[in-house]
Amino acid sequence: MGERKRAEAAAALGQWVEPEDVLARGRELRAAVGHEAHREMPLAPDRPAVVEFMAASNEGRLPELVPLRVGRMLASPFAFFRGSAGLMAGDLAVGAGSGLDAQLCGDAHAANFGLYGTPEGQIVMDINDFDETLPGPWEWDLKRLATSLVLAGREGGVSEKGCRDAASDAVRAYRGAARHLAEIPFLESWSALGDESVLTKSKADDLMDNFSKAASKARKNTSARLAAKWTRREGEHIRFVPDPPVLTRISESVAQEVADALPSYVDTLRESRYNLIMRYSVSDVAFRVVGTGSVGLRNYLILLHGNGDEALVLQAKEARPSALAPFLGSPAVKHEGKRIVHGARLVQAETDILLGWTTIDGRPYIVRQFRNRKGEIDATTLKRDDLDDYGRLAGALLARAHSRSVDPRLLAGYCEDGEELDEAIARYALDYADRTAADHEELAKAVRSGRLAAEVE
Repeated sequence: MGERKRAEAAAALGQWVEPEDVLARGRELRAAVGHEAHREMPLAPDRPAVVEFMAASNEGRLPELVPLRVGRMLASPFAFFRGSAGLMAGDLAVGAGSGLDAQLCGDAHAANFGLYGTPEGQIVMDINDFDETLPGPWEWDLKRLATSLVLAGREGGVSEKGCRDAASDAVRAYRGAARHLAEIPFLESWSALGDESVLTKSKADDLMDNFSKAASKARKNTSARLAAKWTRREGEHIRFVPDPPVLTRISESVAQEVADALPSYVDTLRESRYNLIMRYSVSDVAFRVVGTGSVGLRNYLILLHGNGDEALVLQAKEARPSALAPFLGSPAVKHEGKRIVHGARLVQAETDILLGWTTIDGRPYIVRQFRNRKGEIDATTLKRDDLDDYGRLAGALLARAHSRSVDPRLLAGYCEDGEELDEAIARYALDYADRTAADHEELAKAVRSGRLAAEVE
């Protein structure tokens, strides 16, 4: 390499900075916006009523599925919280800001941390939903996680003190993980995985049994098993077996539109994966209802036929603009599916090798493996000590996720000596959980009065 090219490479990589100098910059941000500022829970001055919020968030969804979405959000305050990321984003936008941005999950509630398989077959736990991902204040994700722990704990019968402790410990684990990541080599922090070892590191050993059981189930949760249960052979083809209203057949024209969109999806994969996916052929396409916040979006399962009796199931899920975008001043993106995929690739240590994006009938979609050895630990079923451990685990995983887009030394500097931050965000979480319970009751009143239609499963 010539001298000029060496100089250009050095300029591109930037100047080396003493770790202590980076930590000091984080401390300066804390001096400007102290930890106690995160205790406040202001509400957006133009905060919409729940009925208005529901109407706005239902725009563009399949109208026949909107009552099902309302019914799922009606189930509990935690269920309502899961479907109302945009409502909280408006409130977070008028609160304290540390001045430090990361690539956000955007909807980092407790149910959006799940288990899945790596290409090597290892089961890891990480954030697994990126519909709302955008760059933004890291504390938005942490406050949403803490609030969700309170709501999940209340649903599971955990005491208020237990819920507060889980929220507080999630923040403490976040700080501890940021400090640890700030002290280790960049490559090591970048590739840190959420495997069983993270349980010990985050002092969440009591969750070992829950993790092991969930991992055991996840290993069996494959396309092959799904195909054995959900499909049957019809002549030369394998077809999905309808299970309305969750899994339904679609018209041949719509199925063809989905199939026709796959070549552009393949172009978004890395070159080595292109050679892999091109060995399969499309056998069937069906419509499937998923999630809570995602109910009403167009979502297709694509059955691919592989080697012999091999089956691979892909999911093509409609991608909407992030609910956080109006409150972050984010510029419009050319393709919402690409936004989601890029966010996932940046945040997750191991991303689905078949994750990509495409356009179907003029609408953006993400495409990924369906049931890629996925599993979960249901936070609403955890008792007090286990909920506390779950909070520590999720807090540590969130810090690792953020550290891939923001220097962990900056985070560590801001969070240093952060017992006050633990308490501030825990108190915020309790108050916001109360606000969510009131919003949920407003939703229930609207359903009872007939202003909103709800389909309860």
